Amino acid sequence: MADASAARTKAVFEFKSATLPLIAVILKTSDLEVLAQALDAQLADSPDFFEQEPVVIDLSQLPPDDAGDPDAPPLDFPALRDLLARHQTQPVAVRGGSDAQHGAARAAGLSITAMPVAPAPRTAPAPAAEPEPPQIVREVPVPATGTLVIDKPLRSGQQVYARGGDVIVTAVVSFGAEVIADGNVHVYAPLRGKAIAGARGDTTARIFTTCMEAQLVAIAGIYRTAEVALPGDIAGKAARISLDGKKIVMEPIE
Repeated sequence: MADASAARTKAVFEFKSATLPLIAVILKTSDLEVLAQALDAQLADSPDFFEQEPVVIDLSQLPPDDAGDPDAPPLDFPALRDLLARHQTQPVAVRGGSDAQHGAARAAGLSITAMPVAPAPRTAPAPAAEPEPPQIVREVPVPATGTLVIDKPLRSGQQVYARGGDVIVTAVVSFGAEVIADGNVHVYAPLRGKAIAGARGDTTARIFTTCMEAQLVAIAGIYRTAEVALPGDIAGKAARISLDGKKIVMEPIE
């Protein structure tokens, strides 16, 4: 009987590890009213962008008073879950933050994860200002083919990071959006935001676009911003960006 029961159990389920694409919402404030206003404004023109995708709530960039003070009131995670669910997401986990916040998150049915954070180029610190809107990061493991394809526009505040390979974007990368890859970045549309190739140090990585209007391009940590005017044969045209030593090189694609 025991052998028959074990056979039936084995046949009806199996535990397996899985690698899934996840959205990370990186909070810059614990004030849920401010957060709600920022999310409503940022996602107003694309209410179905996420299509019930799983979300990780990232607390790593909360101000010190929010994340490190044991006497600070904990985040209202049930209310935060409801807020994110209004925008067609399914919060499943938390990363970063304090032990107290982890306890509150677990009590709300969320798990704790140490999912890696997408790299970002070096930039000068910004002066103190109003609380920043949340950063919405789509962290996607690259398929076995080695290339991730994104066919939706990337709007301001959204970021796609192709871990372990190349990324192809067939829609506009808006000003304030970021597309990042450990390998090459291809944008077959206007590139107006930030494009970061070789995010983990690959100096042979390249950036390609059919319409170069980028706010920033970077390869292996070396970057160039829009503060330096683009040459006439590059601005608004098809271009290839590569790295020569520690210098960003831009060439037109004829």
